[in-house]
Amino acid sequence: MRVMIVEDQTMIRSLLESYFRAEDGYRITASIPGAKQAVEVCRTSSVDLILMDVQTENRENGLTAVRQIKAIQPKIKIIVVTSLIDCAVLDEAKRAGADSLWYKDHGTEELMSVVKRTLAGEKVFPDTAPAIEMEGTMSDVFSPRQLDILRLYIKGFTYQEIADKLGISKNGVRWNLDDMVEKSGFESREALVATAIENKLMVITLKDE
Repeated sequence: MRVMIVEDQTMIRSLLESYFRAEDGYRITASIPGAKQAVEVCRTSSVDLILMDVQTENRENGLTAVRQIKAIQPKIKIIVVTSLIDCAVLDEAKRAGADSLWYKDHGTEELMSVVKRTLAGEKVFPDTAPAIEMEGTMSDVFSPRQLDILRLYIKGFTYQEIADKLGISKNGVRWNLDDMVEKSGFESREALVATAIENKLMVITLKDE
């Protein structure tokens, strides 16, 4: 089974390589840092399975590469591997055509299980993104609607723009942001935003390509 690994962090890339070398039946045909390069490899080389990081070298968007690769070689199995726990990443991976998704902190045994199930034709996606600790509470105390509001707020949308996008009132936007601050134990919205970004609950650095 011919495997390509796309991961910009050298240490993690080497670790992923070692997982496959320890198993019979896998051959690493490419191990590279960039999503754009992965697309080019698929134009000229035979690959059966790709492990694709979400954010690769030079902030290249791995999910954009997933979509492009599936258009070129739809039979290639692609597992998105990520440490980004923004639930929007999970949703976008599905829309891009990824076959499965694995969170990097979930361990070798789970990864190889996901690999085998994916190659067998399964779609392996977690039901939800993992929760993270934020001050004295866990991020799963926030509702999906609150996470949508926070994501738009972080992206710089005004209260009115958020309200219009989500079909709620401007006061509803304010109330939900204040409720998130209270639930998480922060002193301000700014502290909530900083922690959400730092802990990868929200992703704002991916290039839209």
